[in-house]
Amino acid sequence: MTLSDFFKANPKAALGFSGGVDSAYLLYSALQNGAEVRPYFIKTPFQPAFELEDAYRLTKQLHIELTVIEHNILQDACVAQNPSDRCYHCKAALFGLLKSRAMEDGFTLLLDGTNASDDAGDRPGMRALQELEVRSPLRECGLEKEEIRRLSKEAGLFTWNKPAYACLATRIPTGEVITAAMLQKVEQSENAMFRMGFTDFRVRVFHGAARIQLPSDQYGRAVEYRSELVKELKPYFDSIFLDMEGRG
Repeated sequence: MTLSDFFKANPKAALGFSGGVDSAYLLYSALQNGAEVRPYFIKTPFQPAFELEDAYRLTKQLHIELTVIEHNILQDACVAQNPSDRCYHCKAALFGLLKSRAMEDGFTLLLDGTNASDDAGDRPGMRALQELEVRSPLRECGLEKEEIRRLSKEAGLFTWNKPAYACLATRIPTGEVITAAMLQKVEQSENAMFRMGFTDFRVRVFHGAARIQLPSDQYGRAVEYRSELVKELKPYFDSIFLDMEGRG
């Protein structure tokens, strides 16, 4: 099955939209195939500001309106307490909210951007999507990440080379309560590092300190700009560490 086949069979749907590589290409493909697909972005404390900015930029490029729903997911104790299955509870809450809103707007089918490269064993949130009967056209059509990037580049989408970006909650160790204040510290620290030219990194919380994970080819830059890194992150964390295992 191709995406064209999928949208011929399902010409009207709501899309859980993040502004990332996958959901951006899925939205583009839906529109190219004449489907009526409405993108919804759920803004929670888990998304940094730039994600919503990218979502607006992409929908503007495609000349379609973005619906934004604000929700304080930290009011859900099953999420804020940060258990090992936090992602399941978070997805269930957010897509449950999205499904209700979409049905009010006249959409009975809900889509997400999961692709064929995503391992269900590594994505506990997929169980929530299955329970809510959320469809994943990219996955169903066998489209993997690199192919989606290639097709996105051909389509002229600026998201084609956007790095993968897990939500801010993943920076907090499992079992440690997630607070809005801590998420803001992480976001501000990562924003500072983006401004310094670092890419595809994470600032993780480690016993109250910042543990920076970088791709191995950026270690030299971290050492070169050590003083500036410390200066930028000190307003948010008393201690700053560089994880020598880095990002794979």
